[in-house]
Amino acid sequence: MKTDHFLDATGLSCPMPIVKTRNAMKDMNSGEILEVKTTDKGAKADLTAWTKSGGHVLLEQTEADDVFTFFIKKG
Repeated sequence: MKTDHFLDATGLSCPMPIVKTRNAMKDMNSGEILEVKTTDKGAKADLTAWTKSGGHVLLEQTEADDVFTFFIKKG
């Protein structure tokens, strides 16, 4: 998937992956896609809920080798 921005939040614990994602999204334009990588297991539920509540779209979510990758389209 083609992304416009990338955020490496690996090694960070809750709530930092969401805080960093929120900050990254502030600098993006509507329709741009952010790829977020994190190792925080709680981010799976947290980022999914945050994306919906913020009016954004979770395009895809994957997990490989204990790394969660999210593709979020800014609303």
